Amino acid sequence: MLSNPEELPPLGLISTLVERRLARTDDRFEVLLGGRTNRVWKILGRHRHAVLKLYRNDLQNPLFRNDPKLESLCLRELELTGIAPKLLGHGPFDEGDWVLYDHAPGSCWSCNPEPVAQVLHRLHQVPPPADVPDGCNGSSDLEAHGLAILSECRSDARRTIGNSKPVRHLSQLSECRLIHGDPVPGNVLMHDKQAILIDWQCPAVGDPCEDLAMFLSPAMQMLYRGAPLTEAESQLFLAAYPDNETVGRYAELRPWYHWRMAAYCLWRQERGAADYGSALELELAALDTC
Repeated sequence: MLSNPEELPPLGLISTLVERRLARTDDRFEVLLGGRTNRVWKILGRHRHAVLKLYRNDLQNPLFRNDPKLESLCLRELELTGIAPKLLGHGPFDEGDWVLYDHAPGSCWSCNPEPVAQVLHRLHQVPPPADVPDGCNGSSDLEAHGLAILSECRSDARRTIGNSKPVRHLSQLSECRLIHGDPVPGNVLMHDKQAILIDWQCPAVGDPCEDLAMFLSPAMQMLYRGAPLTEAESQLFLAAYPDNETVGRYAELRPWYHWRMAAYCLWRQERGAADYGSALELELAALDTC
C-alpha cells in the first residue's frame, strides 16, 4: 500500500474490495493525477492492475455530468468492443459511489488525432444502451444549455459572452447516437497506436458532433494537453472521421459549441478555477473566426 495513509482510499472501501475479492490485502495503491473531479487510484496487484474511482456525489456541473451508474453501464455494454476498459465492479460507499475497472495500458493522448477520430466513429456506431440520458441535439438545445450556464454566472464577462451568441440555427438530428460526452486528451489512452476511451461518467444519446467539438475545443486541449490543436491537427482529425455528413454538420454547429464552452469556462473561472480564464479567451477567439 501507499506509505502515506492520507493518500490511501478510505479503509472501509479497501475492506469492501477485499471482501468482494476485487483486491488483496497486499495490493499497493498509487494515486492517479490528472482527473479534475473524482479521486482515482491505480491498484497494483500481484496478478492484475486496476483503476479505482471514488466519486464525488455532491458535485454539480452544468456541462459534465458525474454519474457513476452511467459509467458502470457503459463499461459493461462496451466490454467487447475495445473502446473502453473492462468493468470489474461498482457499488455505493459513504463518501460516494465507486467504480473499479481494468487498468488499460498506454498514456494519455498527446499527438496524431487520427486514432481518436476513428475510435469516436466506432463508438457512434454502437446502439445506445437503455437508460442513457438524452444530450443536446441541434442549435436550439445548445442555445438553451449555454444560456442556462450563463444564468449561473455573475461577472461582467457574462454580458460579453451573451452578446456573442451565434445567430444561425441548425435543426435536430432525426437519429441520435451514443456519445462519450467528454473525450478530452486526458480521457483518451493510446497504446500500440490504438485509442481507448476512459471516464464514462457523462455519456448521452445525442449528436456525434458533440464529441468532435469536445475533442477539438481549444479550451479542453489547453487544459489537458497544454496547447490547442493547430489548424493542421484539427483538419487531420476531421479528415480521419469517416462520416462526412457529421463533419459537415459539425462545421455548421461549431460557433455554438465554442460559445457554450466559453460560458462554461466563465462558470468554472468564477468558482476558483483560475486556468479557465485563459481557456475562456481561447474559446472566444475561436468563436471570432467562425
